[in-house]
Amino acid sequence: MDSSAILIGIAGGTGSGKTSIANYLLKEFNNNQLTVIEQDSYYKDNSNLSLDGRNQLNFDHPDAIDLQLFNKQILRLLSGKPVEIPIYDFSIHNRTQQQKLVSPCKIIVIEGILTLYFESLRKLMNIKVFVDTPDKIRFKRRLSRDIENRGRTLMSVTNQYESTVQPMYKQFVEPSKKFADIIITGGVKNKEAINTLINNINVLL
Repeated sequence: MDSSAILIGIAGGTGSGKTSIANYLLKEFNNNQLTVIEQDSYYKDNSNLSLDGRNQLNFDHPDAIDLQLFNKQILRLLSGKPVEIPIYDFSIHNRTQQQKLVSPCKIIVIEGILTLYFESLRKLMNIKVFVDTPDKIRFKRRLSRDIENRGRTLMSVTNQYESTVQPMYKQFVEPSKKFADIIITGGVKNKEAINTLINNINVLL
């Protein structure tokens, strides 16, 4: 493994502001230095199921993630080799035929609700971040995102949130907060916490 590469994990509930923080870091360190990997890319291939069957899956459970591929590709990136990451289509709840080529970088950020849940990934991380955001704000953001970007209806988003998203947050996501080195409340607006994170990265660099 290329020990000079830095791995940062950003976890937190859906709509907590993980992506905004990852994008902030991308602007701070630019594309040549930093790359962002989304946990969502590693949902399992569900081609064996019908669309209706895929609609019934619990995407907030750790079992929904292809952890073997996730680990393998992160290790490969850390060792200085490029990877072809799956591209996931939320409208069909499945991987597409396309893949995205990601080149190794000095700083690798992985972001997703369960990134701090998996011990195998945690062991590789230099900095572990948890974004802590009130439930009402997270639900509102999830609602907007899924209706605008993922072609969902108000009822389907609400039902999914109440039946799986929030229960899985309580069971798997929130408990992973204890592993965090930095807890960010208020998302990207919390400049003090963001600056602490950036300073920590610069120290490692």
